This record gives sequence, structure tokens and C-alpha cells, in this order.
Amino acid sequence: MKIHILTFLFLVLFFSCNSKEEVDLIIYNANIYTVDDSFSTANAMAIKDGEFVAVSEDNLENYMAKEEIDAKGKTIVPGLFDAHCHFYGLGLTQQVVNLRGTTSYDDILQKVANFHKEKPSNVIQGRGWDQNDWEEKEFPTKDKLDKLFPDTPVVLERVDGHAYLVNQKALDLAGINNETNVEGGEIVKDNSGNITGVLVDNPMGLIDAVIPKPTRATQIQALKDAQELCFDYGLTTVNDAGLNKETIELIDSLQQAGELDIRVYAMISNNKENLDYYLPKGIVKTDKLNVRSVKVYGDGALGSRGAALREPYSDKPGHFGAMITPVDAIESLAKRIAASDYQMNTHAIGDSANIAVLRAYAKALPDGADRRWKIEHAQVVSENDFQYFGTGIIPSIQPTHATSDMYWAEDRLGEERVKGAYAFKTLLDNAGMVVLGTDFPVEKVSPFLTFYAAVARQDLETYPDGGYQMKDALSREETLKGMTIWAAYSNFEEDEKGSIEVGKKADFVILSDNIMEVPTSQIPNLKAEQVFVGGEKVK
Repeated sequence: MKIHILTFLFLVLFFSCNSKEEVDLIIYNANIYTVDDSFSTANAMAIKDGEFVAVSEDNLENYMAKEEIDAKGKTIVPGLFDAHCHFYGLGLTQQVVNLRGTTSYDDILQKVANFHKEKPSNVIQGRGWDQNDWEEKEFPTKDKLDKLFPDTPVVLERVDGHAYLVNQKALDLAGINNETNVEGGEIVKDNSGNITGVLVDNPMGLIDAVIPKPTRATQIQALKDAQELCFDYGLTTVNDAGLNKETIELIDSLQQAGELDIRVYAMISNNKENLDYYLPKGIVKTDKLNVRSVKVYGDGALGSRGAALREPYSDKPGHFGAMITPVDAIESLAKRIAASDYQMNTHAIGDSANIAVLRAYAKALPDGADRRWKIEHAQVVSENDFQYFGTGIIPSIQPTHATSDMYWAEDRLGEERVKGAYAFKTLLDNAGMVVLGTDFPVEKVSPFLTFYAAVARQDLETYPDGGYQMKDALSREETLKGMTIWAAYSNFEEDEKGSIEVGKKADFVILSDNIMEVPTSQIPNLKAEQVFVGGEKVK
């Protein structure tokens, strides 16, 4: 009798196990923010063939897994997006002298000298200086660089990517002299009319034309270095704001070969070669690459006084900044892109640039068209112009710009105009969504700093007390949506990622603590403990 009972139990267990569907991974005992339509939470999920097949413990009884993870109560969120960054640029900065955090011009010179001693080259390049961080908050001049490096060209990029400091050797190679004139920027001169070595926006292209291009090996290493940094912080999709065909094809080849796993939403740089190739070709979409948008530069940056303003800079009378792309060119470009399948994503910092781009969009787009065109940055907007965002235009904003610029933004803009700057909540109320990024390597890579800046609007020393212009702070739920489902929507990817739901790609992050509940001051210290792309662990 005992034998018959044991046989029966064995058969029940055998058929029970065999009636269950085998999946690749089950995670249980978790605190999962799904970021679905109701912003629901769940405690478990199952993954098969790179997609979520079940979410919540109640739905797991029909599955058995090759691998199981006890999350031990840890918080899980969808894979994080950086909706505006320079992924390839981040990788390239790892190959040159890092000038972030320098506190003076002399500090820069020392770092450059040390770097060149360790890694001598025919051209010295660096990035990250910001004169606003120095006691003397004025642009540097090339005099000391000329003395240190009379025979080696030196090109040092400002943190925002909108200005170079170069030495005389670099100027000579580029053929730049006191008579050189380039529209859409500035060749900065001293009171005597002599070139200082600082080039803002379009004149930088003259230097770019004579700097040796990175080798293919350097390009590949740059992409891999950037991926490692992004995965370390839980980023699974990056929107690279401006790539050329050669780099896009290199990314694709590395992804297809399994050497690059991060998902890339590629905005093609606005130049003739890219437009002539991609617009007729149409959208290029693979599992990890999405090419369907054009990145256009409206104006420059506020920190280098290149942003185009309606009224002069408060700290530089008579100076309005400049449009990098003239208004008529933006309007004709908008019409051309509107006739294609591509999205138009335009950098606009100053209030003059924002209204010029918003009007161009309004002229080019048919009423009710679901084109999801974006304003990248939307940093300074006049009160009457926010309404344009209610027509389906999406603000793509970078919260850490507010906390980096808040120390001097009012100096640039004045007490009244600054009220329309970094207006994240006002933009959200008008547009119905905002998408969040960092603009790295302009800012640090960490999405946790993005989250903190959006919610607390303070620096890491909790300055200012009570937060900066808190009427435009975002809630934690709004912030997480801006880094996940809203970002996915802005990329036309909301049906495949951006939330933890059945049928979507299994991109997710296991966090060190609950980002929705920890004290605000602890948000910057959060860690991405485990990161998955398509159900595969990448960290």
C-alpha cells in the first residue's frame, strides 16, 4: 500500500512539474515598481526569451525556472533611460585629459602637463573645464598654454561642449586669425581685438577640421568604456544626441557581434551627408538600435553665453548669444523632416531659440500629427510660450543642469527672466510629460543625481535651503516615469520597454534601496546592484 501511495505522489509531482512552462528566470520576494498605467507594484516576475512573461507572484504558479533570484525585498525598476546624452562622446572623454572639477586655470594647466607627460601625443585634447567654478569667473586666455606648448596643438573643450580653449599652434593649423569671422558663435577677443584662444560654437568646427580623427580601435574602446559606465548606474537605453553615419554603423556592428549590449536611440547629426542618407532610407530599427530622429542645434549654451536670448545678457550688456542654425534654416529643415518618417529633436536653451524652434515646429507639423518632436533642454522659456508644448511637443530636460547652473543663472538672466528657466513642472503641466536625461559628459552619468535634482532641486550639500525654485520640482512618480515609460514613449518604444509588463523587453534594475521612499538626501547614494538587458545580466 505504501508503495502505491509513493508511486501516486511521484506521478502527481512528475506531471505537475511537466505541466509547467519552463522560463529562463524567476525573481521573487521583490518590491517591483512596474511603471504601468496605474503605477502598480508587484512582488515577482518571470522572464523567457528576453521578455517578461509574468508579473506578480499570483501568475508564477504555471512556471518553473532554470534560475531563480530571491530579491530579499529589494526594489526593482524598469531599465533606466538617459533621454539626452552623448554616449559616444562620453567614451571619447575617457581617452583624453579629464578637466572636470578643476578650480582654476592653473589647475587645468597642471592636469594637462601631467597627462601629456604620461601619454605624449601630437595633439593634446581634454574636456570638462568650467570658468564658473573658478574664483575668477572669466574665460581663460591662451597665453600660458602657448608658453607650455609652443609646438603642440592643444584643444580643451568646455564642460558643456560649446566652447574650446586652444593654443596658438592649434589656431595656426586651423588658419584662424584676427580677421576670421564665422557666423553662429564667437571667436572671443580681448579689448585690443586679439584672439584669446576661446572659440564658442560654430568656430569650433574650424579646429575640428584639423584635429586627427580617432582610430577605429579608439572608437571601439570609447563605446565599450561608455557602456561600462552606463551599466554601472543602471542605464539600459541611451539617447545619443548627435551621431554620424560612421559611428552609428560601428555601434550596430558591435551590437550585432554581441560586443555592445546597451540599447541606443540614435539621433543623427544635422549635416548633409546624414540627411541625404537616412531620410530617404527611413527608420533603421534592430533589437538594440533605433535610428529615427535628427538632432539639430538651435543655439549655444548659457554657461558660455551662447544661448540665444530675446533681451541682452544681464551680465554682458549688448550681448544676445547666437543661433547656431539660422531661423530660416530651422524652418526649412523642419519642413523637410516633416515630409519623412523622422523625428526632429532641437537643442534650444535661450528664450529666443525656444520660441523660434517652437514656431518652426508649429508651421511644419499638421494638426494632430503624432510626431513626438522634442525640444532638447527647453531651458529658458518665456511665460507665454509654454502653451506651445500643449500641441504634442515633448520637453527633453536635464534636471542636473538646474543644480549646476543655479549659482550663476540669475547673473546671466536677471531676477525676472530666471523664473522661466529650468521650469520642469510647468513644462510637464503643459506637455503632459517630460523626458529626463543628463547631457553627459556635460553632467555626471548617474541617473540617481538626475532623480535627486528633479525632486529636491539641491546640490549634494543641500544648497539652497528648501530647494531651488521648488514650484518646478517634480514628484518621485513623475521623475521615474520621465526616466522610463515617458522616455520610451518619446522614442516610439512604449510598446516594447519603459515598464515591467508582460510582453515587454526584460530590461530592469535591482536597486540598493527603495528610490520611492528613502529620505531625499539618500537618493544620490543609491546603487544599481544588478542590471539586466533582455533578461541577461550585464552588471
